[in-house]
Amino acid sequence: MKILCISDHIDPLVYSSGIKQRFSDIDLILSAGDLPMDYIDFIVSNLNKPLYFVFGNHHTNELKHFRKIWNSVIIEIDNEFFCCGAVHAGTKVRTEGNLIIAGLGGSMRYNGGLNQFTDFQMFFEAVKLMPRLLWNRIFHGRYLDILLTHAPPKGIHDKNDKCHLGFKAFLWFMKTFRPRYLVHGHIHLYDLSDVRCTDYAGTTVINAYSHYVFEFGE
Repeated sequence: MKILCISDHIDPLVYSSGIKQRFSDIDLILSAGDLPMDYIDFIVSNLNKPLYFVFGNHHTNELKHFRKIWNSVIIEIDNEFFCCGAVHAGTKVRTEGNLIIAGLGGSMRYNGGLNQFTDFQMFFEAVKLMPRLLWNRIFHGRYLDILLTHAPPKGIHDKNDKCHLGFKAFLWFMKTFRPRYLVHGHIHLYDLSDVRCTDYAGTTVINAYSHYVFEFGE
């Protein structure tokens, strides 16, 4: 299965009239956040492939349609998961064919804005996934295949400023549930020599900035 990952930057190679030819062999799209919904709509409309997304800490205008917000704090998940043909994976476990995908959106809390969490709050978000993950382990022999996040794990692809720190909770998650891949955004890459893929505890951590294509299983 060939997967197109996107995040944080409207890539002219994707947002172009040549998208169908350039990405004709794509089977699935994963959006790791901070992208406008009309961009996601453009991709889904042109490639006509399943797309799963999480919200980042920017472009959160549509977040209210998926989660109830009070006093800038997310307090409850709505039952609306679809937008412009894409599926919201935030704090949910989804299946696409034989592939099991879980999502944890948002960034480290740095200014009290929407979709920002402390490490403890993100750990609690991850705990919400556990009943379905345990069910998967019993009936599918594994917890999940891909964890889709906006922020990176602590110490992997993250930065030193508070906004771009990674979550320790993701390190615990990878050690406990052993996803084959963790796909994140949030960390911009401006140099082709910057590290995009890192292995940790059996999980390949991928920075989806702009766009990145990988073959699941390779």
